[in-house]
Amino acid sequence: MERSSPNFYSIPNILSLLRLALVPVLVGLASAQRGDIFLLVLAVSLISDVLDGYLARKLGQVSELGAKLDSWGDILTYAAMILGLHLIWPDIFDKQAEFLFAAMMSFILPTVLAFRKFGAYPSYHTWGAKLAAVLIAPAYYALILTDSDSFFRLVILFHVLVAAEEIAITYILNQPRSDVSSVFYLRSDVASRRK
Repeated sequence: MERSSPNFYSIPNILSLLRLALVPVLVGLASAQRGDIFLLVLAVSLISDVLDGYLARKLGQVSELGAKLDSWGDILTYAAMILGLHLIWPDIFDKQAEFLFAAMMSFILPTVLAFRKFGAYPSYHTWGAKLAAVLIAPAYYALILTDSDSFFRLVILFHVLVAAEEIAITYILNQPRSDVSSVFYLRSDVASRRK
């Protein structure tokens, strides 16, 4: 999709900024062990994540700035989710420690590699990453509210696959780029440009 000129105060950017502003609220609620309110505020944050991307495309307000705000909102919200598990539900955190470590690495490794290669945060927003973002919310809530961890673990494994795809994208690209639908699309795009 064609990028619009940057408008800091576009509706999608405001939603991303809201999500960023909710991160310290989530951290404070986790520190105060207010699990009920934490889950409510987290729901607002996760819904704003779905809406910002949808509205950016629908309103023609897709921008490089919006992609970066969305990516930072994602990683900081996911970090707050892990912190919430650690502080509010330590038994669940301990039981899922290996999967939570895998989740953290699935965000850290692609980020470090992109920073090392491009000096920028990766904002690829692949189809896999979008699906993983949609799946993490019900998996997280099912884990906490019903102590059902099978779905949560499958979603984390899917996040690991998404991270592998993002690493491959970073390897293929010669310069930073946002909104790459998949590594397969990128490979065919790169191949067609070489012809």
